[in-house]
Amino acid sequence: MKRIFLSALLLCLMSLSGIAQDFDKARLDNYFDLLEKNDKFMGSVAVSKNGTLIYRRSVGFADLENGIKANENSGYRIGSISKTFTTVMVMKAVESRKLKLTTTIDKYFPEIENSAEITIEHLLRHRSGIHSFTDDEDYMNWNTQPKTEAELLEIIRKGGSDFKPDSRAAYSNSNFLLLSFILEKIYGKSYAELLETQIIRPLGMRNTSYGKKINTADNKCKSYNLDAEQGWKLASETDLSIPLGAGGIVSTPADLTRFSDALFGGKLLKKKSLQQMKTIKGNFGMGLFPIPFYERSGYGHTGGIDGFSSVFAHFDDGNISYALTSNGTKINNNSISIAVLSAVYNKPFELPSFSGYQVAPEDLEKYTGSYSSKDIPLKITVTRDKNQLIAQGSGQPSFPLVPADKDVFQFDQAGVVMEFNPENRTMTLKQSGMQFLFTRDE
Repeated sequence: MKRIFLSALLLCLMSLSGIAQDFDKARLDNYFDLLEKNDKFMGSVAVSKNGTLIYRRSVGFADLENGIKANENSGYRIGSISKTFTTVMVMKAVESRKLKLTTTIDKYFPEIENSAEITIEHLLRHRSGIHSFTDDEDYMNWNTQPKTEAELLEIIRKGGSDFKPDSRAAYSNSNFLLLSFILEKIYGKSYAELLETQIIRPLGMRNTSYGKKINTADNKCKSYNLDAEQGWKLASETDLSIPLGAGGIVSTPADLTRFSDALFGGKLLKKKSLQQMKTIKGNFGMGLFPIPFYERSGYGHTGGIDGFSSVFAHFDDGNISYALTSNGTKINNNSISIAVLSAVYNKPFELPSFSGYQVAPEDLEKYTGSYSSKDIPLKITVTRDKNQLIAQGSGQPSFPLVPADKDVFQFDQAGVVMEFNPENRTMTLKQSGMQFLFTRDE
């Protein structure tokens, strides 16, 4: 549902190697032990090969305040991975001739701008031009309050159109909320009922459901954000009357690999429908997008809602499905995905080192200031808050910097490294294999 600072899933592109027949599970367990010991990640992962689970691991807490540990069956909100489930149900409706991809939505929502030009396929491919309601400035002021269909439609109507339908692509949660309403209309059932009867029950996904108010007694996880001063801070809880098929499903990594195996194994849709989902136009398929890992190319989706983040991916090479769900992270989850998939595909991966490098509070002042770059139109302001450096990019939320070495600070959650040279008044920003030189303004 939400956008996360510099959070695109970038899995390295390097050389090809074979799939491990008996991969180093002990080393992978050691990797997660280190994350847990250093309080860097709370969440779960699972991997299946040929439809059989070959690895599962959970670390952290479902309820930090009450010391309730998460386990392999703990449910996490999966955010926008819900869109893949919604797409499957739309394609099922197309296969049964209840819908056509070419149907325009004025039949259902004449009040929506350009509705006579917007098709079901435009919604699925994020090519409708309909403004995403989660981008509204006031969204965070009302997202915890229940909303009716009529209220949500009015919000979308007021948001209007950002571009002419099918002229380009732009991610929009409004698209999948409208698709959820359309499914409810053509079947005469709630989204939750359709999800249960069309996907969950047939696949035996015992730990998946449309979400409700979080109840840890029911083995559902709360979510947490990272606060510069407090550490883990309980995140606000989106009312799930709002996202529906755009982001309201709760699941586990094991269930997500089961769903992935069924989808790509032809158990949910006809081959033609799956191929349509995988066909990329303007960086988007329908409920899927490409996920690279070295020279392999898979398909999947990411998700984020409140303090939750998630990803699932399927790779035909070796018939591998992978999923991660998290309810709190202080590091870039991409690095976790790389480590797990590296183990599965018999590639080397580094165990994380958390050095705990210390910088005297009075020495932090030499790094503060506003930094600009000739390479990218981004200004980064670095300030000191007591014993902590805080960075903020223009138009982005602030984030804490942790010392990693002399003149080197990092923000693990987004994989950001900042290397300062106070004498030269410069800072080098590194992320995802890219680096940019910044100069401190006078």
